[in-house]
Amino acid sequence: QVDVAAMVRLFGYVDVTDTGFIVAVLSIAFNPLFWNVVARWEHKTRALSQIFGSPRAACYCLGAVILVLNCVRSHCFTEAMKSQPKLEGWDCHWTYYSGLAISAVGTLFVISSFLALGFTGTFLGDYFGILMEEKVTSFPFSILDNPMYWGSTAIYLGWSLMHASPAGLLLTAVVAISYTIAVLYEG
Repeated sequence: QVDVAAMVRLFGYVDVTDTGFIVAVLSIAFNPLFWNVVARWEHKTRALSQIFGSPRAACYCLGAVILVLNCVRSHCFTEAMKSQPKLEGWDCHWTYYSGLAISAVGTLFVISSFLALGFTGTFLGDYFGILMEEKVTSFPFSILDNPMYWGSTAIYLGWSLMHASPAGLLLTAVVAISYTIAVLYEG
């Protein structure tokens, strides 16, 4: 049984009409849409490979763009959190350290995913025709599907708790929804 009153009270702290909040939502939704559209376009046309002279160079350039977009998304997320009120009851050591632990687990998933996949495996190399020898089944893929996505989501959740931010929690839900849609699209 969900306590709707508690959710309404919690999200009463969030001004969803705030420009910074809207920009954060748009940047969160844009990133997976962008990389999936560009990767599928490359797969169909090989246009980026032609422009950059090779599939590997094109993949590295797309990966660099994705990294920059992720920095922009994280900045927008942080600024939206900072511009909205904290939940005073959560502004304590216990919540901060819980958020830190969740972020650490998320970081472990993201870094170990990257190390297992490599740069081209992480940044859509398969759409460029850069295929891995075999499917990666080692940690963290042995315990979780899409550990990069869920690790990233955990980082945002932890960051939100560390800042006692209801706006951050709502934005984390947007991250989770965006990644869920991306997984459905990519699958």
